[in-house]
Amino acid sequence: LADVPECDDWLSAREFVRLQGMRFPKRRNDWKLGRWTAKQAVCAYRFAECPALASLEIRASADGAPEVFWNDHPADISISISHSQDRGFCVVGPGGFMVGCDLEQVETREDGFGEDYFTAEEMSFVRQVPDAERSLSLNLIWSAKETMLKALREGLRRDTRSVAVRVDSGICEEGWNAWTGRCLETSRAFHGWWRESEGYVYTLAADQPTAVPRKAAGPPSRAT
Repeated sequence: LADVPECDDWLSAREFVRLQGMRFPKRRNDWKLGRWTAKQAVCAYRFAECPALASLEIRASADGAPEVFWNDHPADISISISHSQDRGFCVVGPGGFMVGCDLEQVETREDGFGEDYFTAEEMSFVRQVPDAERSLSLNLIWSAKETMLKALREGLRRDTRSVAVRVDSGICEEGWNAWTGRCLETSRAFHGWWRESEGYVYTLAADQPTAVPRKAAGPPSRAT
């Protein structure tokens, strides 16, 4: 959040109008953090030289999923955005991919949380991990579920038990660990990665197999 400019000239005209309609400071800050993170990620992914950020626009589609527009035209890019506390997270991939991501602070969950939102297989996994890893496991599975539901463009409108997460053991590349998921209603498979860093768990997934995520070295320019 500290990286987000105080001025708003990096927002498109539509984005600025939407921002003005938000009454509460926290909502405004969270929304700006998501847009800033997404624009920086898109620039790092797509452009050799970062364009004026106001020419990039992150619009909410009819189902609420974010979509990228450049100079008022759809960009052939798939994205997903998340935030937690003062951190933003965005995954960017080629157009045509179903992608999702989620960022969660690792926190203690109430008793019965898993029983309310997890499948029987997921709860079996949680019960088998050491007590010291229980909070991480609960937050990881919850985050992975949110990631899949975002990729399906439904979010938490849908029952979290309609998707199932399996954490793969022993598969770790460059700090990222593999997981797989499945939509129980359609049998659509998802291929995911997760990592824990500084008390947060990061998850991302696509509906196609992917190599280990590559962290952007940074956008070519932070020009507004």
